[in-house]
Amino acid sequence: MSVLHLLGTAGEGGAETYFVDLVEALRRAGVDEAAAIRRNPAREARLAQAGVPVRVLRFGGPLDILTRPAAAGFAAIHRTRVALAWMNRAARHTPRGPWARIGRLGGYYNLKYYKGFDHLVANTDDIADWIVDQGWPAGRVTCIPNFAAVPAEGEGVARAGLDTPEDAPLLLALGRLHEAKAHDVALQALTRIPDAWLWVAGAGPLEAKLKGLAEALGVAGRVRFLGWRTDASALYRTADVCVFPSRYEPLGNVVIQAWAHGLPVVAAESQGPRALIRDGDDGRLVPIDDADALAAGVRELLDQPMLRARFAASGAARVEAEFSEAAVVSRWRRLFADHGDT
Repeated sequence: MSVLHLLGTAGEGGAETYFVDLVEALRRAGVDEAAAIRRNPAREARLAQAGVPVRVLRFGGPLDILTRPAAAGFAAIHRTRVALAWMNRAARHTPRGPWARIGRLGGYYNLKYYKGFDHLVANTDDIADWIVDQGWPAGRVTCIPNFAAVPAEGEGVARAGLDTPEDAPLLLALGRLHEAKAHDVALQALTRIPDAWLWVAGAGPLEAKLKGLAEALGVAGRVRFLGWRTDASALYRTADVCVFPSRYEPLGNVVIQAWAHGLPVVAAESQGPRALIRDGDDGRLVPIDDADALAAGVRELLDQPMLRARFAASGAARVEAEFSEAAVVSRWRRLFADHGDT
């Protein structure tokens, strides 16, 4: 059975990163795959290295009449049995054919793009419930979470290279520099934790504004804006606490990745983190947009090494049971098998 993945976005973000992680994992598990994507040289190179055939398509707006037939031809060449659309733009261009069409949703997407699809996959129970609430048949919705991709070996990032003291408590925030990610709240919280330093990994439209805010708050000397990074694993290995203050977050893959690296998490209780974290057991949840509470949660962990260790151990156990590569890939393979004869 062959699976054709379709990804219609060209940028870099959590969904795009996980797209490649899952394609690579499925390939390691022996799944025959191909991928139709928008132009992105780095992504193309990774997929080629994994042995996955790639076709670059435009995935344009409503006037794009070429992508869908081109995708259909590519699917036919690879004897596709399942076409898996990642997000709305890909769904709009996923052709009908002698294959099942499955949509993978990592948020509360407009379901009009998935009309006529055979099945939808949500990466949280909350999103799956929402899909059913919109009128989608419950029997045609499955929840398959993201897995945590952790290299077997690896080292942290040299703090000296980022002008960060070796003995300073180090906080890590990852995510696009966008209003939804609430990096401004992390900066405000840093004013209440005068001994800590903060690394912010991500790119986006608010970079200049956030750097200006750091200056205005008097914390710029203790903040490092790292831009888009491809070494997230090394960052997780270096930090002492992961802060995740997102105002809106349907999943919270950062939480799972932090757990997999043994890094304790303090997160705002937006949808994804609230569904993942068991407050006081494997992480700390705080109210959204509450810099004081975020700072207090971080301070609690910095002052209590045993609590940090307990959160880290509980998070690692959650990953092993629910979010390991083997467990998630197995669920995808069962789903493909169920629809491969469509």
